[in-house]
Amino acid sequence: MDRNKFSAIAHKNHSFYNPVNPAKLDKVVELLSLTANDKVIDIGAGKGEILLRIVEKYGSKCTAIEQYEDFTEQLRVNAKNRGSLNNIEIITQDANLAIKSLKEQFNVGICIGSSHALGDYFKTIKALTNIVEKGGYIILGELYWRKKPDEEYMEFFGGDEHDILSHSENIFKAQEYGLLPLWASVSTEDDWDSYEWLYSKSIEDYCYDNSKDPDCPEMLERIRSWRKMYLKYGRETLGFGLYLFRNV
Repeated sequence: MDRNKFSAIAHKNHSFYNPVNPAKLDKVVELLSLTANDKVIDIGAGKGEILLRIVEKYGSKCTAIEQYEDFTEQLRVNAKNRGSLNNIEIITQDANLAIKSLKEQFNVGICIGSSHALGDYFKTIKALTNIVEKGGYIILGELYWRKKPDEEYMEFFGGDEHDILSHSENIFKAQEYGLLPLWASVSTEDDWDSYEWLYSKSIEDYCYDNSKDPDCPEMLERIRSWRKMYLKYGRETLGFGLYLFRNV
């Protein structure tokens, strides 16, 4: 099964690919106080919703980096429908390669829930500090542990417990790289429920309506195991933080 296919279907009805409350996203956009001359870059832009909101509010020039063509195509459609296409340059490429080819500095750098695109949280911070001008803003969205994860939960998702920090550590580690914390917010259980249940429903609906798709048995097994782990452990264990920093 193609993981990108699964993700595209699961996120079909999401505006954001993370459990971010739209009101909180609007708040961080408001705090940027940009102009039409400012330049914004989003790493792992998905459908580009935060860039669309920035364009609609400020008219700024934006660059969206997203590796997967299905996502950038939807971004392009969304931007066209909302009259923002002329303000957004869309780069469909691996983020590390795309960043190497950039020849300009940005006023704002964004990476919400996509630090894996650049390797990890620390590599993402380092990359953004290099392409965002001094005094500019960096917006990060990152997972954190609300409590120590259960062994069964870690075995299901794989990886190392230390790959994810606590909420405070997400902020303190960014400070070590020269970022000044300006604002932060975390997803509530309602935010997580809204995200996870819509994620699950989209796969269930797709497989119900496309039962002859040979990928459906594997997709259903995956999403039902995922849902079980979310209900059993994830809802109380995993958090998501939205952070605004100044690059000093």
